[in-house]
This record gives sequence, structure tokens and C-alpha cells, in this order.
Amino acid sequence: MKALYLDCAAGISGNMFLGACLQLGVPEKYLRGELGKLRLPHEYDMEISAASKNGIGAVYVDVKLAREFDSELEHPNIRRLHRHEHAKSHSHRTFGDIKKIIDGSELSATVKARALAIFSVIAAAEGKVHQLAADAVTFHEVGAIDSIVDIVGCAICLEWLEVEKIFVSRINTGSGFVKCAHGLMQIPAPATAELLQGFKTYHFGAERELTTPTGAAIVNALAEYSADLPEDFTSEKIGYGAGTWDLDIPNVLRVYLGEFGGKGTRHLLKLEANIDDMNPQIYGWLYERLFAAGALDVWTMPIYMKKNRPAQMLSVLVDVERRDICTKIIFEETTTIGLRVIEVSRRVEAVRRMAKVETRFGEVQCKVSAYDGKIVSITPEYEDCRRLAEKNSVPLKVVWQEALTRQEARLG
Repeated sequence: MKALYLDCAAGISGNMFLGACLQLGVPEKYLRGELGKLRLPHEYDMEISAASKNGIGAVYVDVKLAREFDSELEHPNIRRLHRHEHAKSHSHRTFGDIKKIIDGSELSATVKARALAIFSVIAAAEGKVHQLAADAVTFHEVGAIDSIVDIVGCAICLEWLEVEKIFVSRINTGSGFVKCAHGLMQIPAPATAELLQGFKTYHFGAERELTTPTGAAIVNALAEYSADLPEDFTSEKIGYGAGTWDLDIPNVLRVYLGEFGGKGTRHLLKLEANIDDMNPQIYGWLYERLFAAGALDVWTMPIYMKKNRPAQMLSVLVDVERRDICTKIIFEETTTIGLRVIEVSRRVEAVRRMAKVETRFGEVQCKVSAYDGKIVSITPEYEDCRRLAEKNSVPLKVVWQEALTRQEARLG
């Protein structure tokens, strides 16, 4: 499977992640086109440029808001928050506001799920710090348009790169103090510190905020710790995303892109819970969070429990490394008070890749699966077909069949 390894020797922020993905090959035109689906054309401008940090060539991404904000107060002892996450971040939005923007877009289901997973962990962290329910949190630092662009852009890049797994090194948080909406805060800021629990962190170099809330949220929602490149990771390409500051150390996020797995036995687990007292509307959101956190499969089965109560048996297939995060999500989002953890002795997998095909209605991505050197399945992506069916006012099955027929002809 495609995987990333994030080398955070100079920390991580949303725009550094975006810059590294662009250097890894994500086309700028594609990224801009997908971000256009957010329907926020007059609220921001994204500048992309080459940068050099201590001699290392990198890509710098700068999201500029269309309107001017009040200038920050000067203070000689304050180390400012990364300007992508404060200086322009006075547009207050709740998690519900952000969810409406993302859900109302024409982005793919995978992009939506990953972006919302990142925002949901920020809401939970901010809520814990300020003793508020996650839904009641107002996003000061990360709710402005620039951070929405950073987070959704990261999800778009991950889909284009076909990344299924992300690893992260020890994380340099930086040090000093930062001015937030609530006053002066020690670095790492409280929400950032909350998000980085369970990961290895340190601080080295200049007194600056090197890891921002957005960067910490990407790590929390999508990555797992690995001290070095994992043993089964084969690096194919390296990209560098530039930060704003000029430091004594190269202020870049180094991202390795490669293949993970295939050299050892995959350790899989099945998490199970019987649930008879939960609003069924929650299951859709639960599925999205679990898939965004790295679950391989999620399904429910109708069952009867004691006193002949109708219920659902929730099953989640995970790599052993994703057990803890998926367990946490299940306890947070459902009414269950216990889980069964079942060892899976073996799983046979077909090789899967995404392949795009042009139809008369527009572009459709198809999942192409192969086993033993032969293609065994081609499946057009439902969300693409649905979007094009709505856009062209034709039946969905017409779009689906044409995409399948053209992809079959293309692949022989």
C-alpha cells in the first residue's frame, strides 16, 4: 500500500504538509480545482512558490484571505503563532459551520471523511482545554478560511497520492510563548499539546512555534508513531514543504512517499460490539471517523439481544497499530461499554489501484483490483458517478455503465 513517513525535525503545519505533497507530484492545477469545490472562490487566494531553507529546495504555500484583519499587538518577548493559523484567523466558525461547508461540497467521500476527522480531533482538543462540548467550540486559530483550505487540501493530496497509511517521527514542537485568542500561551499551545498526547515530542532550536494546531491535528487523526522509517517501508520519493520562518535549522517538513507492507505478516484484529440503545443516524458519522482513522473495513449486522431487543453488531477490521485509535473512536461515538478484540489469522487481498477514465459526462475514478497478475474487478466510484449524474441530469446507472465500459476497454 502507498504510505507516507513524516520527518518532523522542524515541526509540522498544514501549509508545510501541502507544500511537501506538491513537491511529491500532486499537480497544482488539480489541487486548485478540487479546492474550488468548497465554493469559497472570493474568500481566499493561494500562492505557491519555490523556497530555499538552508539550501534545501522546498515548496511554500501561502493562503491569503481576501479581506484585511486587525494587526497583532507588538511585544518583544512574544514568539508569534504561525501566521497561517493566527494572524489571519479572526473568522470565527463552529465545527458545525465547517462541516456544512465540507459536506455541501462536491469533494469525494474520502476527502470529506479525512478533512472532517482532522477537524473533529481539533474540536475535541479545544473543547477539553476550554471545558466545552466539542460542538460548542468556536474555532479561533483553525476555523478561518486559510486553515480550512490547508486541512481540506491535505485530504485532497492524500487521495491523489493514493496514500493509505501515514507514519510520523518524533515531533519538534518549538519553544517560547505564543499569542492566541485567549492570551499568551506556552509553546506547545494547550490544544496542540492535547493533540500530541501519545506521540514523541521534543523542542530544539529557535523559540518559535514549529508545530501548529493544524499540523498536530493531521498527526493525531491520521498518523502513527515510528522512530525511523518502518522496516517494511520502501521509499520512492521525498518532498519538502517550507515553513514561514528562517531558522538555524532547515525549516522544512520532509515527507517520504513509498510502499509499505509485503515483506512480513500483516497483524489484523476485529473489534466487535453489540449495540441496542443508539440512534441509528450516528452510524454514518461513525463509519466516516473509523475509515478516516485507518480502519480497513466497517460493517453492522442486525441481531437480537437479551429480552428480544433488536440491535446491531458493529464490526471493525483494523491493523493492530490502529486498534487504540479505533477503540477510542468507538467509545467516544457509540453507547457501547465494552468491545471484543478478535485475532484475524489471515486476510487475502487483491492489489488495488485507482485509475481515472474520461466519459462524455466527465471524469470518473475507478477502483481496479488484480489478483495473481490478472485484473479481477473494476468498480467506478459511486460519489463521482453521483456527482456527474446530478450535474448532467442523467440516471446514475448510465454514468456508472459508461465509466465501466470505457475503463474495461482502456485496460483491455
